[in-house]
Amino acid sequence: MLEVQNATKRFGGLIAVNQASLKAAAGSITGLIGPNGAGKTTLFTLISGFERPTEGRVLFEGQDISRDEPHIRAQRGIARTFQIVQPFAGLSVVENIAVGAHLRHARRSDAMARAQEVGRRVGLGPELDKSASSLTVAGRKRLELARALATEPKLLLLDEVLAGLNPSEIRDIIPVIRAIRDEGVTILMIEHVMQAVMNLCEQVYVLAQGKIIAEGPPAEVCDDPTVIEAYLGAGAAERLKREKVHA
Repeated sequence: MLEVQNATKRFGGLIAVNQASLKAAAGSITGLIGPNGAGKTTLFTLISGFERPTEGRVLFEGQDISRDEPHIRAQRGIARTFQIVQPFAGLSVVENIAVGAHLRHARRSDAMARAQEVGRRVGLGPELDKSASSLTVAGRKRLELARALATEPKLLLLDEVLAGLNPSEIRDIIPVIRAIRDEGVTILMIEHVMQAVMNLCEQVYVLAQGKIIAEGPPAEVCDDPTVIEAYLGAGAAERLKREKVHA
């Protein structure tokens, strides 16, 4: 479904993404993890078209989309959420979702019907007629998810959709994400909540200082000394190993 080939993004002298490659198979949930400032969101901007790679390519369903504008990629079937949720505060929840639905449905009545369907699907049924500004953090996260889902994507890019949620809210939204995949949407997700990564992802890529440093099943990647060092600093893997032995 998606293949990023040796993508590099430079901002002046800063290399935010450095020769990064990853794949997301159709029908899968793939994770992208890494410490803060690793370049994960920048990589998402290259996939979704808000930035173009300085070097490398982005392929979607075998086609090179590296130079396509974001709206063209959306029409092809790529949707994304954003870390900072910014709903249209003057609109209702269902009207916010309809903004996404208008990509496929020109008539307002059709877009609103689609928005109501998607809103119920992500657990916003009772909130649909309320003002978007009245939603809790968890509600806004669901709204961000719904607005992207309303574009009827083939590939959904989730940028820390669980950030800021408490454990029970995370537990509630994990089945929603799994159900989206089960209905045929391929998911690539940036996430710091390892509970979600372990529960949802079949394959995980680890980005550190702009480079992919590990890939594989979540349990395997989380035990990788290189990954532990990237998160916790030099010598951390050896310290943890010693602690396990003494325990």
